[in-house]
Amino acid sequence: MLVDSHCHLDFPDLLARLPDVLARMSDNGVDLAVCIGVNLEDFPGVLALAEAHPRLYATVGVHPEYTDVEEPDQARLLTLAAHPKVIAIGETGLDYYWQKDKPEWQHQRFRTHIRAALACGKPLVVHTRDSVEDTLQILEEEGAAAVGGVMHCFTENWEMAQRALKLGFYISFSGIVTFKNAAIVKEVAKNCPLERILVETDSPYLAPAPFRGKPNEPAYVRYVAEEIARLRGVAAEEIRQATTANFFRLFKSAIRP
Repeated sequence: MLVDSHCHLDFPDLLARLPDVLARMSDNGVDLAVCIGVNLEDFPGVLALAEAHPRLYATVGVHPEYTDVEEPDQARLLTLAAHPKVIAIGETGLDYYWQKDKPEWQHQRFRTHIRAALACGKPLVVHTRDSVEDTLQILEEEGAAAVGGVMHCFTENWEMAQRALKLGFYISFSGIVTFKNAAIVKEVAKNCPLERILVETDSPYLAPAPFRGKPNEPAYVRYVAEEIARLRGVAAEEIRQATTANFFRLFKSAIRP
């Protein structure tokens, strides 16, 4: 069994091929996938997928790249997160790649998500790009360790991974770990405690090496797990079992099929 802990099945390319995408999940031993919310306007579509398919779950949040969208407040996030198929708050965090002026609104939005997660007792799905110092500082200041979460699509170095681990967060690896030039990510995948690793696709983005440059999908999370196994010198089954157990340990409201 494998779990794709982060994908975007509501995005048009995947949604248009959903029956085939779900069938390939089954064919590749991927039993669950989490559809990640990136704004409130599109959240009903994300939730509809989770409601319609037993193997799908959802999260609710507003991604830091999204500017011209409804701004979330804690009460709104809590109302939406009360649904039993919503297992986390996010995608949230900081992104200084697209927002190079490091705007204060990003910090406040991130804090709002953390406070909502603390209030509902569900973990966080955290995005950080060119912003890891501020991301970790805000997580610490807000006491996010009380609920924990996942640093999704991790691309930082081992030192930064260790700091996130100390805050109680899990490290999730995407198809990037299969790229030949991803030495920093490969090092983290080798050193991270096995009980704190998750795998994801972030599909339709970041397809792993056998499909690089093509649309990604949850079935391909197996290649992420297999690369981590290769790096660590263990059987792929060990990574499948560990990452699945880790998923249910973190996302406590998800039900094992």
